[in-house]
Amino acid sequence: MQVMLHFLKVMISWQTVIVVSLSCLATYLCLRFDVTLDLPTALIGIAIVFPIVFSINAAYRRREEALGYFASLKASAVSLFYAHRDWVTEDNPAHSPRMKELIERLLHSIYICLTSRKSNAEHFKQVYALFSDISTSIEKIRKAGVSSTEISRGNQYLRYMMFDFERMRNIHIYRTPTALRAYSHVFLNSFPVLFAPLFAKLSTDYYYVAGYLIATLYCLVLVGLDNIQEDLEHPYDQVGEDDLNLDVAELYSQILTQ
Repeated sequence: MQVMLHFLKVMISWQTVIVVSLSCLATYLCLRFDVTLDLPTALIGIAIVFPIVFSINAAYRRREEALGYFASLKASAVSLFYAHRDWVTEDNPAHSPRMKELIERLLHSIYICLTSRKSNAEHFKQVYALFSDISTSIEKIRKAGVSSTEISRGNQYLRYMMFDFERMRNIHIYRTPTALRAYSHVFLNSFPVLFAPLFAKLSTDYYYVAGYLIATLYCLVLVGLDNIQEDLEHPYDQVGEDDLNLDVAELYSQILTQ
């Protein structure tokens, strides 16, 4: 049942209704004015299916990369917490709670920054302000007696977190090629109308409803592929079923224990 719900969600949208309506209307007009033509259906595969499948593959690859970067960022953050908890030799219980709070705030800020539709400078500054606070916290455990070698390792964890965040942010800002997406959108929405003479010919040669059924089927397939690409295009917007779950601050708050 869950699979069918996901299928219907991908296939049924306002875009589907509009494209199907335009295609059926164009087919009706072609039948009304006796405009029929045997168009090459292979053109659809070359002009639409191949580019949009390429876009889906590119968007899926970006999503998988984002998953890896986010996993690395979280692992580095937990490592820094353990460093504050276990490396300090003096009896000072303030270091690990301080790092726990910073990590919670950082994860929440990253969630806010990446789920926004547009790049927001204030959200971006907030994330780097927290990176700065984490750097200051590392210096505090240096003063508490942690060796320079371990402090260097802690700074490497911080660098890894910043590096992973920047790569995730690049995925947020830079999408699959804009020109290719625009090309796919234009031809995807126009082809069912342009192929109306072919659908009219099917209605003339076979059954009257055959042309309308084939037109509807073409529209569902093409718009469905386009919807899949759009869902994968922005892996952080929390709209599609396959988006990354970035709202993990509360979960990691339970994991980071003294």
